[in-house]
This record gives sequence, C-alpha cells and structure tokens, in this order.
Amino acid sequence: MSFMKPVSLDQVPEDILERFKHYQNTRGFTPNSIQTMVRRPNIVRAFMQLNQAVLYEGSVSEELKMLVSLIASQVAGCQYCQAHMANLSKIYKASEEKISQVWDYEESDLFTDAERAALRISYYGAMSPSQSSQEHFDELNKHYEESEIVEIVATISLFGFLNRWNDTMATELEELPAAIAQETIGETFNWEVGKHQ
Repeated sequence: MSFMKPVSLDQVPEDILERFKHYQNTRGFTPNSIQTMVRRPNIVRAFMQLNQAVLYEGSVSEELKMLVSLIASQVAGCQYCQAHMANLSKIYKASEEKISQVWDYEESDLFTDAERAALRISYYGAMSPSQSSQEHFDELNKHYEESEIVEIVATISLFGFLNRWNDTMATELEELPAAIAQETIGETFNWEVGKHQ
C-alpha cells in the first residue's frame, strides 16, 4: 500500500497537466509516481525535463535505454519500476521474448555484443555501491561513442533516482504495467507487485 496517494488532476498546474496528457496518450496512463511528486511542481518539472533528455534524446535507441532501465530496476529491486520498464520496453519495440530474457543477456542469443555491453554496465553500475570497472568501459568503448556512453550511464543514474523514489514511497502500481510485467518478466524473474499494491 502506497505511503502517499497521487494528487487529483484538478490540483495539477496547467503546464504539467499537458505533459501528463502526453503520458496518458503514449503509455495509456499517467504514472502515479509523478502524480505524487507533483506536490512540489518544480521537482516534477525538473524530473520530466531530465527524463525527456535522458530517455528520448540522443543516438542510443530508446529500446536499449528501456532495457538498460529494466536491468537497473531489477538490480535495485523496485517492482514498480520493473513493471514500468517492461511496459516501456514493449512500447519501444522490444519483443516480449527479449524483455523476458533480459536478465539472461549474457547467455541469450537475442542480444548483440553492443547490447550486452550496455546491459552489463547497467547491472554493475546499478549496484550500491557501484561495481562498474575499467573492463566494462573498455567493452562499451568498442561499440559506442563517448556521448552514447554518457546516455547509457545517465539512464542508469535516472533510475537510481526513480527506483529509490518509488520503493521508498511504495508507489501504487497501475494496472497496465502490472499486466505487462506479469506477461513478460513474471515467470522468468519471479516478478510480483509486492508492496506496490
């Protein structure tokens, strides 16, 4: 059960409400995380701007950034973010098979060497404390420009914030991402809603 409920939409400033409508149109719902965060409008504005710059700009594919985010959320143990990233991975064209096998990226033939390098840095970088190494960066440098490595590390870091936010708040999980998570990572990762009911 969530420690704090989302605010009603009639309490949301107009400029933020426009962005919330964008989420509704692209995802099918507005995340409860930002509907809770909006109690401090400037925090949610800054978060939405950072989220846009990290996940939806640059040259690393959105599909890969969503899978990187899923790995980071699995390492952190945040079921809310795992469900959201399974859903967004599907929206951004990752197959259900690929989503379900993301935790086995080292062995699965669904992933390229470049994807493995990004998912590996996500796995080790999301640990607390981070376990990233020069070897991880040497592998990244074989496949990505420095600006793309910044995108990948920014994605991991963004989810450091989101995982902590949603796990601390026990943010209530919406129906759609819960259903997608159950279909894609429910069995392979033993995903469950947990405290996000």
